[in-house]
Amino acid sequence: MNILGSTNLTSPLPCRERARERVETPPTPRPTCRGFTLLEVLVALFILAITMAAVSRTASSSIQHVDALRTRVIADWVAQNRLATHQARGDYPQPGIQTGSEEQAGQTYPWQEEIIATPNPTMRRIIVNVYAPEDTKHSLRELTGYLVQNPR
Repeated sequence: MNILGSTNLTSPLPCRERARERVETPPTPRPTCRGFTLLEVLVALFILAITMAAVSRTASSSIQHVDALRTRVIADWVAQNRLATHQARGDYPQPGIQTGSEEQAGQTYPWQEEIIATPNPTMRRIIVNVYAPEDTKHSLRELTGYLVQNPR
């Protein structure tokens, strides 16, 4: 009975009975999964950082190789253009060295042509060297061709 005189079947148990009830119930098993320790997290982050650095270096190297390849391809185009220009004009230049530059893909590429006489008096050997826009000491592309004298 409560203070008002009514019997309440859902009334809470007295403290001692509740304590006994708690003791009598079997303990619920704790979950066996646990979180990562700080050391495990730091090791994982270290491995991730090393991996990301390696990937970054590889990507950077690939970009540099692509840029160098692009420059060499453009130098090849310049050399081919020089030979094609001589052939299209029907030029038959005297032996010697000629220099100049040609703009290709927004950059100016210096070139040098060495014209050499051959045992055949109607043919000339022409060696075209194309250099990088910033370095005229090392040839990016060397192309050799032959020019034939047109009979007039």
